[in-house]
Amino acid sequence: MVTREVVIVNTVGLHSRPATFFIREANKYKSSIWIEKGDRRVNAKSLLGVLSMGVAQGMSIILVAEGQDEVAAINGLSDFIAGGLEE
Repeated sequence: MVTREVVIVNTVGLHSRPATFFIREANKYKSSIWIEKGDRRVNAKSLLGVLSMGVAQGMSIILVAEGQDEVAAINGLSDFIAGGLEE
């Protein structure tokens, strides 16, 4: 299992369109991927789960990946978030 804390930099956070792009990116990996914020953990490949977190600009989240491509998943998703969650 690999974890990494990341800060959401885009202006709207993980809402609607950016969340869809994030989920599309997460689904490129075979590993199980979760987002943690506070005491909550949701499946990073689930739109309802991601939207329910209410992640806004400037918030920190923890990405968790477990599986055969976990390192690539964490690196790829961290870079995607740092890039502003754009397709």
